[in-house]
Amino acid sequence: MDTTILLLALATCASTLIGGAIAIRLRKVLHYFFAFSAGALIAVSFLDILPESIDTAQLLGFPIRYIFIAVVVSFFVYNLIERAFATHHIDKDAHGMTHGHIMGPIGAGGLVIHSFLDGVAIGSAFQLSPVAGAIVALAVISHDFTDGINTVVVMLKNGHTSRNASKFLIADALAPVAGLLIISQFSIDPVILSVILAVFVGEFIYLGASNILPETRQHTAWKMMLLMAVGITVIAVLTSFI
Repeated sequence: MDTTILLLALATCASTLIGGAIAIRLRKVLHYFFAFSAGALIAVSFLDILPESIDTAQLLGFPIRYIFIAVVVSFFVYNLIERAFATHHIDKDAHGMTHGHIMGPIGAGGLVIHSFLDGVAIGSAFQLSPVAGAIVALAVISHDFTDGINTVVVMLKNGHTSRNASKFLIADALAPVAGLLIISQFSIDPVILSVILAVFVGEFIYLGASNILPETRQHTAWKMMLLMAVGITVIAVLTSFI
């Protein structure tokens, strides 16, 4: 792997870890991160992932309607999953051990896969040209900071320990590197990639609007709305450079 690409890959790791570490360190004010993360997840869905999915589909002549069907089906399926496991939400066994909601690992796992695809995007861009690769890499590094926060927030909000959140955070940080390594050896069918991205849109909209946002209603409304607006603004600014 080229030294420049390797350094950029390591930068994505650092960006993700820093964002997640801040969320873990400041978990006493985690409700602020809930509001920020809800805004960021919804914004990244509409301003980053969905446009990319549509652009890829249009380029290949793949019906856009199927992209939106994938979004709707994904949203429905994640709602179904959470309802199916609702009785297991942050419960304790006979030994007093806490068991978090399954939506924690599911949501964080989705973010890890998304980060993996970020690495694939960086590698694919570098195959086009070093300049294109550097631009995509810098964009990924920028929003990986919020990805780290989102990964931790999704785990902690669903009753999981900081230790388990840290495991997913590390996986999320390493995922872009794995994506870079694999894309250098293999390629993903662009049509399949566009559908996968659409699935992420449905998942992240559900996580942001239905799984995380309700938690903010227990706190001062204007503060939560302000932090949500900050999350949206950060993603809007970052995606404007892509």
